[in-house]
Amino acid sequence: MTPIRKDTKHFSTFSTGEILAHFRTSADQGLSSAEASQRLVGSGYNEITANKVQWWEILIRQFKSAFIYLLLVASSIVFVIGEYIDGAVILVFVLINAALGFYQEYRSEQSLRALQQFIKPKSRVRRDSSWRPIESRDLVPGDIIKLGTGDVVPADIRVLSTQNFVVNETVLTGESIPVAKNPDTLPADPPTLYDCHNLCFSGTSVVGGEAVAVVVETGARTTMGALARLTVETTKESEFSRGIGRFSRFILRMILVTLVFVFVANLLLKGDSINLIELVVFSIALVVSVVPEALPVVTTVSLSRGALDLAKQDVVVKRLTAIEDIGSIEVLCSDKTGTLTENTLSVTEVSPGADQDLFSYALQTVAETEEKTEPFDIALVEGASRLYRGAIPHSERLAELPFDPRIRMNAVLARTPAGPEIIVRGAPEEILKVCPSMPAEERDTLLSWLAGRGHAGERTIAIATKAVLPDTSGVSPEDLWDLEFHGAIAFTDPIKPSTYRAMEKAKELGVAIKIITGDSPEVASAVGVKIGLLDDPTRVIRGSALMAMSPAERDQAILDYAVFARITPEQKYEIIQSLQRTCTVGFLGEGINDAPALKLAGVSLVVDSAAEIAREAADIILLQKNLEVIIDGIRSGRGVFANSVKYLKATLASNFGNFYAIAIVSLFIPFLPMLPLQILLVNLLSDFPMISIATDTVDELELEMPGRYDLKEIVLIATLLGVISTVDDFAFFAIFVGQGAQVLQTSWFVGSILTELVFLFSIRTRLPFFKASRPSWSLMILTAVAAAVTIILPYTSFGQEVFSFAPPPLSSLGIILGLVAAFFVTAELVKLSYYRYTGDTPGKA
Repeated sequence: MTPIRKDTKHFSTFSTGEILAHFRTSADQGLSSAEASQRLVGSGYNEITANKVQWWEILIRQFKSAFIYLLLVASSIVFVIGEYIDGAVILVFVLINAALGFYQEYRSEQSLRALQQFIKPKSRVRRDSSWRPIESRDLVPGDIIKLGTGDVVPADIRVLSTQNFVVNETVLTGESIPVAKNPDTLPADPPTLYDCHNLCFSGTSVVGGEAVAVVVETGARTTMGALARLTVETTKESEFSRGIGRFSRFILRMILVTLVFVFVANLLLKGDSINLIELVVFSIALVVSVVPEALPVVTTVSLSRGALDLAKQDVVVKRLTAIEDIGSIEVLCSDKTGTLTENTLSVTEVSPGADQDLFSYALQTVAETEEKTEPFDIALVEGASRLYRGAIPHSERLAELPFDPRIRMNAVLARTPAGPEIIVRGAPEEILKVCPSMPAEERDTLLSWLAGRGHAGERTIAIATKAVLPDTSGVSPEDLWDLEFHGAIAFTDPIKPSTYRAMEKAKELGVAIKIITGDSPEVASAVGVKIGLLDDPTRVIRGSALMAMSPAERDQAILDYAVFARITPEQKYEIIQSLQRTCTVGFLGEGINDAPALKLAGVSLVVDSAAEIAREAADIILLQKNLEVIIDGIRSGRGVFANSVKYLKATLASNFGNFYAIAIVSLFIPFLPMLPLQILLVNLLSDFPMISIATDTVDELELEMPGRYDLKEIVLIATLLGVISTVDDFAFFAIFVGQGAQVLQTSWFVGSILTELVFLFSIRTRLPFFKASRPSWSLMILTAVAAAVTIILPYTSFGQEVFSFAPPPLSSLGIILGLVAAFFVTAELVKLSYYRYTGDTPGKA
C-alpha cells in the first residue's frame, strides 16, 4: 500500500532543524528572492494545469465511432453509383447526429467553464527576512509560509510551529471532521494520510488556528499532483462505445459475407445472361438497405432529451453518451458526507441526568465571531435554539484557551452572575479525567450512554466548569482540574430526506449502493444501518484490512461488502478498478483524491464545488449534491437505452428480412424483384418514423435492470422475426410474380414499408402490444404520414415516372394489407413465445 508518495511522507520523520537544513532555508529569514527565482526555474510553477477541451476536439469526437465510419463508407458507395439523393440522405443523418452531439457537449463544456472560479490565490511567504504576499503559483520548495483560518493550503508542507492549528482534509481523505496538526516529529514513516499530523497537503483548508510551515513539494510533485498524473494515465471505454463497436463489426461482417454470396450465386446461376453493372448496383443497394443509418440520430436525439431532462434537475452532462452509460450502472459508489448526509452536525440528545442549564454553559464556549465556521459551534447554536428553553445569563468573556489537540479541550474564562468561572468543552473521556468528584454510578451511566452514541456513529462533547477567584485573569491547561461535570451532548450528521427515497428507487432499479468513505467505521456503519444498506452494523471493512488480503480475497470482499471505511485515494481507485472487471460502476466524488477513480469509473459524477481536477475527470456534474438526482438519471438512461435497442431490433429484423427475401428471389427470376432506387426509397420512408422511436415511452418493466448491448440476444430475436418477415415477403412474391415485373416491384415496395411500420408497434415492447405503454405522439404521427405516402405514391405520376411504379388495383391493395396484418399477428405471437421461453428480464438486452 502506498497512500502517500514515499519522499513526501518521509519528511514527517525530519526534525525541525533537519527539514530546514534539507531545503537550505531558515525559519527566521526564509529564502532570498534570488534563490527563490533560481529554484522556480528548476521546480516550475506551483500549479497543476487541466487540459482545456477545444471546440474542434468536441466536434471531432462526434465522428469517432465505428458506426459512423460504416455510414460514411455506405454514403461514398452510393455516390459512386450515381444515387446522389440517397447518398445525401445518409450524409444528412451523419451530420444531424454530429450537430446534435456537438451542440449538447459544447454547451455543457461552456457551462462547466462558467462554474470555475477565475481567481489567483495568494500566500504569505517569508522572503528576504520579511513577510510578503505572493501568488501561490510562485512558491518553491524551501519557502517559509504562514497559514491562518480560512486559508487553502497552497502546496505540500511540513509544519514548523502551530497554535491550535486545525485543517479540513475532506477534499483529500473524505474525513468530514477537521484534523489537528502539530510540529512533533514522527518516529517512523506514517502508513496513511490520517497519521501525518505534521504534514499538510495541497488543496486542504485551514479551519482554525495558525501555523508556520516549510514548503516541501509543489505543483505536479504534490500529493494532488500525483493523483492528477494517475488521472491522466487512466483511460476508459464507455459501455455505449463498446456496445456500438460490437454491433458495427457484426453488421459489417454479415453484410460482406452475404454480399459476396449473392453476387457469386447470381453469376453462377444466370451466367452470360446477367447484366453485370445492374447486378453491382443492385447488390450495393441491398447493402445500403441493411445499414441502420438512423441509429446515430436515434441515439443522439434520445441522449439529448435525457440531457435536457437532467438539466431541469441542475445536472450538467459533459459527455453526451454518459446519459446512456448511466442507464447501465449496476453499482453506484459514493462517499457519505454531503451525499447521503447533510455534511453538517446537528444535536440529537443530551446525556442522562445532564444539568438543565447545559446549553447555557455550552454556548459560552462558542466562538464570538458573527459568522461561525467551526461545525460544533454551529450545531450548538442551532441545537440550543431548538432544545433549550431557559434564559442565557449575561456573561463577559475574560480570557480564552483555544482548542488544544493534545488534551482535546478548549476553555473560556467568563464573568457570570455567580462569579468568574472557567467553562470547559472537550472530548468526554478527557473531561471525565479532570472531574474526580463525579459519583461512580453517574460515571458508569455516562460511559454506557457514550458507548451507545459511539455505536450509533454520533459524536459527543462534554461540558464542565470550575469556579475561580475574582482576580483570575487568564486560563491555562494547568487550570483544567477538579472540574464540575454538567453533561454531554451528542451530535450527528443528519441523513438527507432524499437519501431514503433514493435508496428505495435504487432497490427498484436493481442498483447496488456502496459507501466508500474516509470516515470512521462507526460513523460509516451508522449511516449504512439508518439508510437500510446494512442489517448488521459490523459489516464494514477498513481500507487497511482490505489491502492486507490476497488479490482474490480482496476482489471478493469488494463485491461482498457495501460499506468501506478509512479508505485512502489509492484504495478507492483499487475498489473501483476491481468492481469494473465484473460490472458497470458509477462513482460520485468531489475531492482531489477522487479524480483517478472518477476517470476509471464507467460513469463519473461530481458536484459543482468539486476540485477542478475532479470536474475535468467527470462525465456528469451535479449542481446539487443529491443521490436521488443520480438515481433518477439512471432511470432516464435506461429509457434511452431501451429506445435504442427498440430501433436496433426493429431495423435489423425488417432490413434483414427484406434483404434475404430480395436476395434469394433475385436468383430465380429474370428481372430484379425490386429496383435499386425502390430499395433505397424503402429504406428512407421506413427510417423517418423509426427516428421518432427516440421519443417513445418505455414500459416500467424495461427500467428494472441495467441495460446491456447483448449482441447475441439482439441478433437472435431480430433473426427470428426477420425469418417471419422473409416468409411474408415470399408470400408477396408468390402472389404477384405472375403479374409482371412492375406489379411485383410495386406490391413488394408497399408491403415492405407497411410491414416495417406495423412491426415497430410490436417490437417496441416485450408485452402484448395492447398492454404496453402508449406510443409517443410523434411516433404515431410519423408512422401515419409514412404509411399514407407509401400507399399514395404509386398512384401519382411522380411515383410512376421516377420510381417505375404501377398503380395497384384495390383488390391487390386489399391483399397487401391482409398480408401486412398476418405478418403483424405472427410477429406478435413469435415475440411473446420467445420472451416466455427465454425468460429474459426486461432491460438486459
